Amino acid sequence: MNLIAITEELLNQEEVRNSDFLLGICQSTLAMYPASGPIFPWVGYLAEDGGRYIGTCAFKSLPTENGVEIAYFTFPEFEGQGIATRMARELLAIARNAGSEVVTAQTLPEVNASTRILEKLGFSKVGNVMHPEDGEVWEWRRG
Repeated sequence: MNLIAITEELLNQEEVRNSDFLLGICQSTLAMYPASGPIFPWVGYLAEDGGRYIGTCAFKSLPTENGVEIAYFTFPEFEGQGIATRMARELLAIARNAGSEVVTAQTLPEVNASTRILEKLGFSKVGNVMHPEDGEVWEWRRG
């Protein structure tokens, strides 16, 4: 699996250009970057495997004194194959290599596939927080 940074140039790739789904993901991700553009490696990525895009993952913002938050999403047709775990593991490695030892994540406040992934990767649930769009969520932390 390869993580491909979502940049303006990626919009020109034929597979992205010809897919409303992929184009929408890339455009939404680009809209979250600072006005000055992406700051690597703290960007969004498409996960590619065998020439197919299988998911997306991202650092939700630049690191702060509280660490850096990750998010991941496996495209529905590829769920249940360990892809989200692999994406989260890759984001952890990127963060560690860039000097950010503390990584956080948020999940719905229920036991689900994402909570199992985070537990498997050594995250601990630290409590409930109010997310401005999602309401109450569980906050997770590693490091």
